[in-house]
Amino acid sequence: MPRTILITGGSAGIGAATARLAADEGRDVILTYATSRDAAEEVAGYVRSKGRKATVIQCDTGVPGDIDALFAALPTETAIDLVNNAGIVGMTAKVADLTAERLSRIFAVNVVGAILVAKGAVAHMRAAPERGHIVNISSATARLGSGNQYIDYAATKGALDTFTIGLADELAAEGIRVNAVRPGIIETGLHAKGGEPDRVARISPMVPMRRPGSAEEVARAILWLLSDEASYTTKNFMEVSGGR
Repeated sequence: MPRTILITGGSAGIGAATARLAADEGRDVILTYATSRDAAEEVAGYVRSKGRKATVIQCDTGVPGDIDALFAALPTETAIDLVNNAGIVGMTAKVADLTAERLSRIFAVNVVGAILVAKGAVAHMRAAPERGHIVNISSATARLGSGNQYIDYAATKGALDTFTIGLADELAAEGIRVNAVRPGIIETGLHAKGGEPDRVARISPMVPMRRPGSAEEVARAILWLLSDEASYTTKNFMEVSGGR
């Protein structure tokens, strides 16, 4: 039986697209959300319409107790794969505009939270009847730095890249593969949350492919990395950025 996919931040964007595509491929899904329960339930409704199970769990990955509660709620007999997707971005800013409070929150969610989620998933995989795999959702900004825009967000994704390398090395001998996907300019609501709802249209002409990507295109890369077709692929960074 296919492993259940646990997707953090599954209520919108790449997480939601991954959940829908996973259901299309015949897989059950566990979705977490921080605040948007209605959106998460809408995604879950799609999964159920495909005849698959969908579980919705509230989890702010910036709160360690929420992460503990998430894994305490998962039955040990449920074999899982992890899509470590939950992340936040602040308003467009330069270094001079950053505050300790902003940095603490974005690193708590995007770095500390992602590491703790992976820790919980690995412990669960070791106790489950079958090992699963992990895909961390990084960003092309980890390579580009995103100066004058989202330099703190880029820094968190750089940290996640380093964690991906180390975790892949730790777990390879156990049969747990760890990879990352680096999306580029993707049509999601993330840009509006950063105060730039027109960013996709403005930057897309600078992408070699001359267009933005879709959340579904990223989801296809994620699901391939979790599949048996990627059975000899670990510590890999898949760019889904149109060549940017």
